[in-house]
Amino acid sequence: MKLLLLVFLMNKVVTLSCPASDAFLVPHEWYQPGGLIFGGMVSHIVYHFYEIKFKEHPSLKGYGLPLVITKFYQHVLALAFAVKEINEDSQILPNITLGFHIYDSYHNPRMTYRTTLDLLFKSQEFVPNYKCDSQKNLMAIIGGLGSDTSSYMAESVNVYKIPQLTYGSFAQEEFQTTKLSSLYCMVPNEDHQYTGVIQLLLHFGWTWIGVFNLDTNKGERFFQKLQSLLSQSGICIAFSQNIPQLVNLENVSELLQGNSIICNKLIDDKANAFLVYGESFTILWLRTVVFLCDLEDKESTYFRKVWILMDPIDFILTAFQRGFDLQMFHGALSFTVHSRDIQGFKEFLQVIKPSTHKNDFFQNVWEQLFDCSFSNEESSLMYDEICSGEESLGNQPASLFELQMTGQSYSIYNAVYAVAHSMHEAVSSRSQKREIQRFEFPDLQPWQVLPLSRCNDHCSPGYWKKGDEEKKFCCYDCVQCLEGKISNQMDMDDCFECSEDHYPNKEKIECIVKPVVFLNIEETLGIALTSTALSFFFITMWVLGTFIKHRDTPIVKANNRSLTYTLLVSLLLCFLSSLFFLSQPGKVTCLLRQSAFGITFSLAISSVLAKTITVVVAFMATKPGSQMRKWVGKRLAFSIVLSCSLLQVCICILWLSTFPPFPELDMHSELQEMILQCNEGSALFFYCVLGYMGILAIASFIVAFLARKLPDSFNEAKFITFSMLAFCSVWISFFPAYLSTKGKAMVAVEVFSILSSSAALLGCIFLPKCYIIVFRPQLNHREQLIKRN
Repeated sequence: MKLLLLVFLMNKVVTLSCPASDAFLVPHEWYQPGGLIFGGMVSHIVYHFYEIKFKEHPSLKGYGLPLVITKFYQHVLALAFAVKEINEDSQILPNITLGFHIYDSYHNPRMTYRTTLDLLFKSQEFVPNYKCDSQKNLMAIIGGLGSDTSSYMAESVNVYKIPQLTYGSFAQEEFQTTKLSSLYCMVPNEDHQYTGVIQLLLHFGWTWIGVFNLDTNKGERFFQKLQSLLSQSGICIAFSQNIPQLVNLENVSELLQGNSIICNKLIDDKANAFLVYGESFTILWLRTVVFLCDLEDKESTYFRKVWILMDPIDFILTAFQRGFDLQMFHGALSFTVHSRDIQGFKEFLQVIKPSTHKNDFFQNVWEQLFDCSFSNEESSLMYDEICSGEESLGNQPASLFELQMTGQSYSIYNAVYAVAHSMHEAVSSRSQKREIQRFEFPDLQPWQVLPLSRCNDHCSPGYWKKGDEEKKFCCYDCVQCLEGKISNQMDMDDCFECSEDHYPNKEKIECIVKPVVFLNIEETLGIALTSTALSFFFITMWVLGTFIKHRDTPIVKANNRSLTYTLLVSLLLCFLSSLFFLSQPGKVTCLLRQSAFGITFSLAISSVLAKTITVVVAFMATKPGSQMRKWVGKRLAFSIVLSCSLLQVCICILWLSTFPPFPELDMHSELQEMILQCNEGSALFFYCVLGYMGILAIASFIVAFLARKLPDSFNEAKFITFSMLAFCSVWISFFPAYLSTKGKAMVAVEVFSILSSSAALLGCIFLPKCYIIVFRPQLNHREQLIKRN
């Protein structure tokens, strides 16, 4: 008897055993393996799901062809792009590869529950409440698009304390009453839209409006809250009309009856503003209803209406509505979630091709988006063309697909980064030395990823609190102080500037006194310039002594001894005048340095000009009957030197009497220093002094150049030509260098120009003579000079 019973039970077990396959099929998924996995729940595919009557196994029931909202495929790609970016960023979760597992809710509760369980437990096979594959470390789930989808998911996700970040709208009442501790909203509180709508209606004076409202509990709560706000603001509702979540094509008579009612309301002459509260698919329903309206003047009727669309309504069309347009909504006012351009995302979308982008969603999306098939038996019956694989996502209208990141995609992108940064902080805090290699995945629980009850940390000194209009007052961003500002306390509302004689330290938490700097002889550059000036001064002294010692020799007598002595003395003064620039700027030094430099240089160049003119006049006087003989002598040279020098003296006296230079502190040119410098008083007079010296130098160069071939026992014209060429080159290059520098460098440029131009005069004119006097005295005879000539 027991044996028979055992056999019966065994047969019974065999009879009642379920197939090895899943309870019912899940048509689409995209799994990319990784050390940590992001779950994703999108809503861009719709099937007609038949009721299960338990007459055959659910897994054997097909779904037919899907209806794809191709524009929402960007939500899938935004998640994949964010994971790709993080994997390529060595600053976030280094040595950890992120993966993802994405499903669709199909806008169906049964499929939402099923795909949520797949996210929790499936990688290779599906066993509810068992984690069969240790390689799938699910850290967070991003989804869903609608509040109902998010709620269905949360019922299962909350049990396992997996963080769920919804990227669609979620009524605040639902969020609070469900007490779902693991659910986080990536979009602002919906209540902000109510305030915005009231302000918009009052601004334009729209006090008689029509309302289209979603036929759900969520829509009913919206209407009750809005009705009270409208009445308080003196705005009346002309009519209200419930709208379904999706267009039901099975009951055609009911659809046409509802359309007739709405069409009559569209031609209301008084209600020209329509407020629409719904979900992402609401626009499809509205467009279908208007398409079916039998109005005499459709175009005129459409353009007289203003549509105000609440978030998350999006401007979408299905591939089967490709021939429709959204012209009736041009000029609509739409409340939407903030978004911005993400670098690299547009390029990421543009390179997507069937050959490189493979997942379960892709074929249906591509076929419906481009109205072609991949030679699949089912889809080839609907499409005449074969997909080439070279189609581009960038050639589609915005209602079918956008290359710019939408607000919902941006919320997904931010959600991925929020979880990644939280995981990065959790990983980093696990090791005192911040060695991620020591981190073990099993130690990190999903509920640890996102901390609770804190908006953000305190802003430390060096930062200030920047409020965000979209956040509550207790939430703010910590922004580093701008250059030149500091904050020296925690949570300061703004940074402040240091006083003019202070500058911020590197951390921007305190002000440091600026040191006073100027070019002086104690620093390296000052020592070098001072040594150079003194060296040339002593060389000039030696040259002057040599000429005085050998004043009766032909080579000295032949070149006008008086002018030679005058030139050498003026060069001595030029070298000494540079020392005014290498001392601390004061009242006396600032008054004297430019004037002394200008007068001594004018004296030197006047002497050179006089020497050249004297040679030219002397040879012109040798011609028979020449009138120039009366000019030959020292009187001409003396007149030239005196008149040219006196003119420069007059310029300097006028400068010092009207706009005298004075010492000043420049506190703004350098961030960390105060520059003690001389203010020239008048830039005009400064450049007049330099310009006058330039005129003398050019005149000397021209005369010397013209006289270079005149015969003489020792003609200096060639040497003067070279000296003036060098002199002019130095001062021509001085101007751009001087104007492009500031502070000590500006002073150094002028000192260098003074020394180099003075040295050019000394070297070109006197070194050849000194060479003959000292090293070749046998040539310093009249006979030798005439012979050489």
